[in-house]
Amino acid sequence: MADEVFDDLQVRKIRKMGNEMGPPWLKQMLKTDYFFPCPFHSDSNKSECNLYCLDCMGNAFCSYCLIHHHGHRLVQIRRSSYHNVVRINEIQKYIDISCIQPYVINSAKIVFLNERPQPKPGKGVTYTCEICARSLPDSFRFCSLGCKLNGIKRGESDLTFSHKRGAFDGLDSDDEPSTPKKIAFSSDSSGGRRSGSASSDENLNSMSPDTPPLFNRHRRKGIPHRAPF
Repeated sequence: MADEVFDDLQVRKIRKMGNEMGPPWLKQMLKTDYFFPCPFHSDSNKSECNLYCLDCMGNAFCSYCLIHHHGHRLVQIRRSSYHNVVRINEIQKYIDISCIQPYVINSAKIVFLNERPQPKPGKGVTYTCEICARSLPDSFRFCSLGCKLNGIKRGESDLTFSHKRGAFDGLDSDDEPSTPKKIAFSSDSSGGRRSGSASSDENLNSMSPDTPPLFNRHRRKGIPHRAPF
């Protein structure tokens, strides 16, 4: 009897750990290759494979392949400085992204898929990723989905990818749970293009005053004088 109770507890523990580590598609999505020409539509424009199906859990595919994924749950992968990102309003429908540093690219809130290690943190860095030591602008624990997954794997009991009951209700499409002040950085990249993705990874958007009007370069006419008699 005691053995049966122990086995049941072990099964529940393993099942709970599996739920906390996220759905089955998460690990596959993180290790999938993106932005290669679609083998079926290579002659068409915009045929880069930057879409991922959470139901099929296969390879990435292009927009022309959408006909084969009608009614499926999909996310679009984008790029910033050669790193894969996903918009928060797409991914947070399916997993809890708390504790992950968000960024803003082209007015859209995103999170990175995988770690972006640095040779050494810069001077004056206050916050760093607990897994890869990436410097972070805000007080978050991880720089990416992959680093949070590794944090769960090492036994962090307070971490989970599962939504708490009712936690997602009432959130706007652009909101993200447990998110302090966002830091925006510039990027020219987008999911549909390879070009323009080499911009600096952490360039902060600066607020500058409006350009003052140009001064009139023509010299002011002098006071007219009457000619002598």
